[in-house]
Amino acid sequence: MNIRSLKLIREVIVNSGKLVSVEISQDSIYLEFDDVELGVPKETEDFTLTVRFAADSFITVFYDNIWDIEFLAKYNFKSKLLSEEVLFDIEEIKFVDFEYLNNFFHDFKKEKTISVVDDFDIHNIRNDFFMLVRTKEIAIVVGGNQMDFFTREERLDDASLRELSNQWMLYLLKYHQKRNILIKDPMCENHPLMNTKK
Repeated sequence: MNIRSLKLIREVIVNSGKLVSVEISQDSIYLEFDDVELGVPKETEDFTLTVRFAADSFITVFYDNIWDIEFLAKYNFKSKLLSEEVLFDIEEIKFVDFEYLNNFFHDFKKEKTISVVDDFDIHNIRNDFFMLVRTKEIAIVVGGNQMDFFTREERLDDASLRELSNQWMLYLLKYHQKRNILIKDPMCENHPLMNTKK
Protein backbone atom coordinates (compact mmCIF):
# COMPACT_ATOMS: atom_id res chain seq x y z
CA MET A 1 0.00 0.00 0.00
CA ASN A 2 1.13 3.53 -0.68
CA ILE A 3 1.77 6.24 1.93
CA ARG A 4 -1.65 7.84 1.43
CA SER A 5 -3.32 4.50 2.10
CA LEU A 6 -1.33 3.97 5.29
CA LYS A 7 -2.42 7.43 6.50
CA LEU A 8 -6.00 6.46 5.66
CA ILE A 9 -5.62 3.20 7.65
CA ARG A 10 -4.60 5.32 10.63
CA GLU A 11 -7.59 7.64 10.19
CA VAL A 12 -10.17 4.86 9.91
CA ILE A 13 -8.92 3.21 13.13
CA VAL A 14 -7.98 6.08 15.45
CA ASN A 15 -11.35 7.84 15.87
CA SER A 16 -13.19 4.96 17.55
CA GLY A 17 -11.17 1.81 16.89
CA LYS A 18 -10.38 -0.87 19.41
CA LEU A 19 -7.75 -3.61 19.32
CA VAL A 20 -9.78 -6.76 19.96
CA SER A 21 -7.57 -9.68 19.01
CA VAL A 22 -3.92 -10.70 18.78
CA GLU A 23 -3.05 -13.90 16.94
CA ILE A 24 0.32 -15.46 16.20
CA SER A 25 0.60 -18.44 13.89
CA GLN A 26 4.17 -19.48 13.16
CA ASP A 27 5.63 -16.53 11.19
CA SER A 28 2.38 -14.57 10.85
CA ILE A 29 1.05 -12.05 13.34
CA TYR A 30 -2.51 -10.71 13.11
CA LEU A 31 -3.98 -7.71 14.91
CA GLU A 32 -7.74 -7.27 14.59
CA PHE A 33 -9.42 -3.91 15.10
CA ASP A 34 -13.15 -3.30 15.62
CA ASP A 35 -15.16 -0.11 15.07
CA VAL A 36 -13.11 0.98 12.07
CA GLU A 37 -14.61 3.47 9.63
CA LEU A 38 -14.84 1.25 6.56
CA GLY A 39 -17.92 0.29 4.55
CA VAL A 40 -21.59 0.56 5.39
CA PRO A 41 -22.63 -0.92 8.75
CA LYS A 42 -24.61 -4.12 8.97
CA GLU A 43 -26.69 -4.86 12.05
CA THR A 44 -25.14 -8.30 12.53
CA GLU A 45 -21.47 -7.35 12.05
CA ASP A 46 -18.94 -4.97 13.52
CA PHE A 47 -16.60 -3.00 11.30
CA THR A 48 -13.34 -4.94 11.44
CA LEU A 49 -9.90 -4.57 9.95
CA THR A 50 -7.17 -7.17 10.32
CA VAL A 51 -3.51 -6.30 9.82
CA ARG A 52 -1.19 -9.22 9.05
CA PHE A 53 2.60 -9.20 9.24
CA ALA A 54 4.68 -12.11 7.95
CA ALA A 55 8.21 -13.01 6.81
CA ASP A 56 10.52 -12.50 9.82
CA SER A 57 7.66 -11.11 11.88
CA PHE A 58 7.91 -9.72 15.41
CA ILE A 59 5.74 -8.17 18.08
CA THR A 60 7.04 -6.07 20.97
CA VAL A 61 4.72 -4.87 23.70
CA PHE A 62 5.74 -1.98 25.96
CA TYR A 63 4.04 -1.85 29.35
CA ASP A 64 4.20 -0.73 32.97
CA ASN A 65 1.75 -3.17 34.55
CA ILE A 66 2.34 -6.91 33.89
CA TRP A 67 -1.43 -7.55 34.03
CA ASP A 68 -1.93 -5.41 30.93
CA ILE A 69 -0.02 -7.96 28.84
CA GLU A 70 -1.49 -11.09 30.41
CA PHE A 71 -2.65 -12.17 26.93
CA LEU A 72 1.00 -12.79 25.92
CA ALA A 73 1.43 -15.36 28.70
CA LYS A 74 -0.59 -17.84 26.65
CA TYR A 75 1.90 -17.82 23.76
CA ASN A 76 3.01 -21.38 23.00
CA PHE A 77 6.75 -21.13 22.30
CA LYS A 78 6.98 -24.69 20.99
CA SER A 79 4.25 -24.46 18.34
CA LYS A 80 4.56 -20.66 18.00
CA LEU A 81 0.83 -20.10 18.43
CA LEU A 82 -1.30 -17.53 20.25
CA SER A 83 -4.93 -16.56 19.78
CA GLU A 84 -6.25 -14.13 22.36
CA GLU A 85 -9.07 -11.66 22.59
CA VAL A 86 -8.11 -8.31 24.09
CA LEU A 87 -9.79 -4.93 24.42
CA PHE A 88 -7.74 -1.76 24.10
CA ASP A 89 -8.99 1.63 22.88
CA ILE A 90 -6.63 3.07 20.27
CA GLU A 91 -4.94 6.40 20.96
CA GLU A 92 -2.51 6.49 18.02
CA ILE A 93 -1.24 4.45 15.10
CA LYS A 94 1.85 5.09 12.98
CA PHE A 95 3.75 3.15 10.33
CA VAL A 96 7.56 2.86 10.05
CA ASP A 97 8.19 5.81 12.38
CA PHE A 98 11.46 5.42 14.32
CA GLU A 99 11.06 8.78 16.03
CA TYR A 100 7.66 7.80 17.44
CA LEU A 101 9.09 4.41 18.49
CA ASN A 102 11.67 6.20 20.65
CA ASN A 103 8.81 7.57 22.79
CA PHE A 104 7.89 4.03 23.81
CA PHE A 105 11.33 3.40 25.32
CA HIS A 106 10.92 6.51 27.50
CA ASP A 107 7.21 6.23 28.32
CA PHE A 108 7.11 2.60 29.46
CA LYS A 109 9.25 0.74 31.98
CA LYS A 110 9.26 -2.73 30.42
CA GLU A 111 9.02 -4.50 27.09
CA LYS A 112 8.34 -8.05 25.88
CA THR A 113 9.24 -9.31 22.40
CA ILE A 114 8.15 -12.39 20.46
CA SER A 115 9.86 -13.02 17.12
CA VAL A 116 10.77 -15.86 14.81
CA VAL A 117 14.14 -14.15 14.29
CA ASP A 118 16.55 -15.36 16.98
CA ASP A 119 18.66 -12.19 17.13
CA PHE A 120 15.79 -9.70 16.74
CA ASP A 121 16.48 -6.36 18.43
CA ILE A 122 13.70 -3.78 18.82
CA HIS A 123 16.41 -1.09 18.96
CA ASN A 124 17.59 -2.08 15.48
CA ILE A 125 14.55 -3.00 13.37
CA ARG A 126 15.52 -4.29 9.93
CA ASN A 127 12.06 -5.25 8.69
CA ASP A 128 10.47 -3.58 5.68
CA PHE A 129 7.25 -2.77 7.54
CA PHE A 130 6.19 -2.10 11.09
CA MET A 131 3.19 -0.57 12.77
CA LEU A 132 3.11 1.23 16.10
CA VAL A 133 -0.10 1.10 18.13
CA ARG A 134 -0.55 3.13 21.29
CA THR A 135 -3.30 2.59 23.82
CA LYS A 136 -3.74 4.10 27.27
CA GLU A 137 -2.29 1.00 28.91
CA ILE A 138 0.33 -0.33 26.50
CA ALA A 139 2.14 0.30 23.23
CA ILE A 140 2.71 -2.33 20.55
CA VAL A 141 5.19 -2.51 17.70
CA VAL A 142 4.48 -5.27 15.21
CA GLY A 143 6.25 -5.84 11.91
CA GLY A 144 7.63 -8.08 9.23
CA ASN A 145 8.80 -8.03 5.63
CA GLN A 146 5.23 -8.50 4.42
CA MET A 147 2.18 -6.47 5.48
CA ASP A 148 -1.44 -7.06 4.42
CA PHE A 149 -4.83 -5.61 5.36
CA PHE A 150 -8.13 -7.52 5.37
CA THR A 151 -11.79 -6.92 6.08
CA ARG A 152 -14.04 -9.91 6.73
CA GLU A 153 -14.77 -10.10 3.01
CA GLU A 154 -11.57 -9.16 1.19
CA ARG A 155 -7.89 -8.36 1.12
CA LEU A 156 -7.53 -4.60 0.75
CA ASP A 157 -5.47 -2.73 -1.80
CA ASP A 158 -5.24 1.05 -2.31
CA ALA A 159 -8.41 1.23 -4.44
CA SER A 160 -10.63 -1.01 -2.27
CA LEU A 161 -9.51 0.80 0.89
CA ARG A 162 -10.44 4.16 -0.63
CA GLU A 163 -13.80 2.82 -1.79
CA LEU A 164 -14.69 1.44 1.67
CA SER A 165 -13.58 4.67 3.34
CA ASN A 166 -15.77 6.69 0.96
CA GLN A 167 -18.73 4.39 1.67
CA TRP A 168 -18.34 4.98 5.40
CA MET A 169 -18.05 8.75 4.96
CA LEU A 170 -21.29 8.79 2.93
CA TYR A 171 -22.94 6.72 5.66
CA LEU A 172 -21.74 9.24 8.29
CA LEU A 173 -23.11 12.20 6.33
CA LYS A 174 -26.48 10.49 5.71
CA TYR A 175 -26.69 9.53 9.38
CA HIS A 176 -26.29 13.17 10.43
CA GLN A 177 -28.83 14.37 7.85
CA LYS A 178 -31.43 12.11 9.49
CA ARG A 179 -30.54 12.85 13.10
CA ASN A 180 -34.06 12.45 14.38
CA ILE A 181 -33.76 8.69 14.11
CA LEU A 182 -34.24 6.65 17.27
CA ILE A 183 -31.34 4.29 16.74
CA LYS A 184 -28.03 5.90 17.65
CA ASP A 185 -24.69 4.92 16.14
CA PRO A 186 -21.95 5.79 18.68
CA MET A 187 -19.29 5.89 15.95
CA CYS A 188 -21.26 8.62 14.15
CA GLU A 189 -22.41 10.44 17.28
CA ASN A 190 -18.85 10.86 18.57
CA HIS A 191 -17.07 11.44 15.26
CA PRO A 192 -14.64 14.41 15.49
CA LEU A 193 -15.63 15.68 12.04
CA MET A 194 -19.21 16.22 13.20
CA ASN A 195 -18.32 17.47 16.67
CA THR A 196 -16.36 20.41 15.20
CA LYS A 197 -19.47 21.65 13.39
CA LYS A 198 -21.57 22.04 16.55
